[in-house]
Amino acid sequence: MRREARAFAGAAVVFLLANQMAFGGEKHSKSFAGIASYYDKNYRGRTARGDRYDPTKFTAAHRTLPFGTRLRVTGPNNRSVVVEVNDRGPFIKTRVLDLSYAAATELRMIGHGLVRVTAEVQEPPAAQ
Repeated sequence: MRREARAFAGAAVVFLLANQMAFGGEKHSKSFAGIASYYDKNYRGRTARGDRYDPTKFTAAHRTLPFGTRLRVTGPNNRSVVVEVNDRGPFIKTRVLDLSYAAATELRMIGHGLVRVTAEVQEPPAAQ
């Protein structure tokens, strides 16, 4: 049993080091892909950060990235836009981002509803 515990601990250390090397040692340096949706242009509410939602701004909701994180989001047509995370969501497990109406318009998502995107962290937020 003790030998198995040491082997597991050793494997965990190797995994963590490899993961740190793969991401350049930066905590928020990553990219991801999945399905994105967007807020309706008539939505008028507040974000999880407390901002009033503005359909003309380039913002997004993500489940775990810190508020203020900037993402370059690219759609299937290779159009891209930089958005700032200011909300939590999406609350549907198969989706990775909820985009503002302005961001969705720029990516030409309007009328499609759901689009496969890739997102890259551009700028982790400053430590608070």
